[in-house]
Order: sequence, then C-alpha cells, then structure tokens
Amino acid sequence: MDLSTIIGIIVGFGFLIVGYILEGGTVSSLGGLSAAIIVFGGTAGAVLVSFPLSDLKNLPKWIKLAFISQSFGTAEAYETLIRFAEKARREGLLSLEQELESVTDRFTYQGMQLVIDGTDPEITKEILESNIAVLEKRHKVGIAVFEAAGGYSPTMGIIGTVMGLVMVLGNLSDPEALSHSIAAAFIATLYGVGSANLLWLPIATKLKMKDKAEVSAMEMVLDGILSIQAGENPSILKEKLKTHVGSALLSEDKNREGVAELGNAAVSESR
Repeated sequence: MDLSTIIGIIVGFGFLIVGYILEGGTVSSLGGLSAAIIVFGGTAGAVLVSFPLSDLKNLPKWIKLAFISQSFGTAEAYETLIRFAEKARREGLLSLEQELESVTDRFTYQGMQLVIDGTDPEITKEILESNIAVLEKRHKVGIAVFEAAGGYSPTMGIIGTVMGLVMVLGNLSDPEALSHSIAAAFIATLYGVGSANLLWLPIATKLKMKDKAEVSAMEMVLDGILSIQAGENPSILKEKLKTHVGSALLSEDKNREGVAELGNAAVSESR
C-alpha cells in the first residue's frame, strides 16, 4: 500500500473535522445526503460526458495505482544492463539470447530481443520510444480524468448550494428553520471543494509522479540497450546510467532500503 496516499487523506479530512469541532461544530452537522448526491453524482455525470466509456473502464485500475506502492525495477534494470554489456563485450551480442530467460521486465526483454535479432539501431530506438509514448498517453488519460473531477466538483458544490438556497428562499414562512436550512445548503459547497482538494486533485498529482518515475526507468533502459547495441565499453555505460538511476529512484517510493542506497551511491559517484 502507498501509505502517503492513505495517511494524507486521513490527515487532511481529520484536521478539517478537528478544526471544525474546536470551533464549536458537531460532526453530525456536516452530514448531508442530498448534498452528497448532488456533488458526487453531478461530478460523475460531468466526467462521463467528458470521456468515452472505453477510457473510463480503467477507472478502478487508476484508483488502485494511487493507493499501492510501486517499484519500477530501476536498480534491477541497472544491474541487468551492466551485466549484459559486459557479456556482450566478451562474447558478442548473440550470447545474450540465453540471458533473456532471466529478464522479467517486458520493455527490457523486447529491447534486448530487437538487439539480438540484429535490428537497425534507429528502428530499435523508434520502437522503444513509441512504447514509452504509448505508456505516457495512457497515463495522461487517467490523470486527466481526476483533474477533470477536481475541476467539476467545486462547481457542483456551488450548484448544490444554490439549489438549497432556492428552497430556503421559497419557504421563508418558518424563520426558526431558516438558519438550519441555510447551513445545510452550504454543505454541498463544502463537499465539492473538500473532495476536489483532498481527493481528486491529489490523486491526479500522485499519478503524475508515478508516471514520471516509470518513464524515467524506461528511458534508462532505452539508453542502456542502445549503448549495448553500439558496443560501448561497460565502464562508459555505467557512467551514462548513473544519472538515470539517481533521478529515477528519487521519483520512486523509496520503501526498499537497498534500492535507495544504490540510488544514493550512483548520485554521489556521478558528482
């Protein structure tokens, strides 16, 4: 699990509620079923209008990505590429075919298979860059969905508040219930602004960061594969990949101590 996402949501909503209670409010007064229906239902409808169903079917996957920790195998790819470069230097590119069985990353496997098959370097680069572009395009759709929800949600809150005030102004005959009705009307705005700034927009930002980390890892693999195909010295390849390793690991969730240590070492050596 991605603890920062979970803790962030709990802390955000928690402190808002605590602050409200310290001001003399009660949690029960923040409840409003009709406001929730207007805000969340209206936001869902606006998002459905904005994006095709073929894209929105991936919504559960995008939400899952925001709540799980991911390691994009940067350290493992670094070690694999160096090992392949050394073996290719000694025994030739064809000797790497038997090593492919140990490669679990699809992108690395595809790139090395192209190299072993003798594909032209420009074509190899074009194919791998195309894969990265497709990945980024797919990620951008998920990010755009949550950014759109973050934009629509506050507006739906205002609409809900206006609808509530219309009802209040149409029933001024009961002054005692007037203040309660006005307060209830503004709950919709609270739901809209709160969900936008504590859920939808932060999730979009988290997906952006994970996209950046994955693309950084793939770009490192791309440079490494092209260098191996060009027959570069493994020592030169190490220097070339060090910056990639450091920047990619800074973008990843550093829950694995060994990976973090490798990234720090690479950054220190490259200075």
